[in-house]
Amino acid sequence: MIHITERIAIDEDEIEEVFVRAGGPGGQNVNKVATAVQLRFDAACSPALDEATLARLRQLAGRRMTAEGMLVITARRFRTQERNRQDAYERLINLLRRAAEPGKPRVPTRPTAASRERRREAKLARGRIKHLRRPVEQPIE
Repeated sequence: MIHITERIAIDEDEIEEVFVRAGGPGGQNVNKVATAVQLRFDAACSPALDEATLARLRQLAGRRMTAEGMLVITARRFRTQERNRQDAYERLINLLRRAAEPGKPRVPTRPTAASRERRREAKLARGRIKHLRRPVEQPIE
């Protein structure tokens, strides 16, 4: 079990690891050894995540989550499989921890009297500038 928070723990069987070849530094090793790691976690079917957490995870994951709810994390920063594997797991855990904490609710506020006055003055100044751009009317003789 991978413990994310006190109430969220994910079974290792829910995560699928695939090792692929990675570009970048590594010399001849790049063409021989599959050092990059792809973690696949089916968040939509995971019993550990509730609907609210899943919705926040979708928002945070962006393109890393498929339409079916599969979270795909690719790690290829390091030259070894093990370091990339650790990096991918750390990124998965951090993403799930961020999704687990509920967002701060927005408290609606009203604009202050001073800010309303500044807005009105700015609008008047802008209107004066536009008025000066108008063509000068010629008197009819």
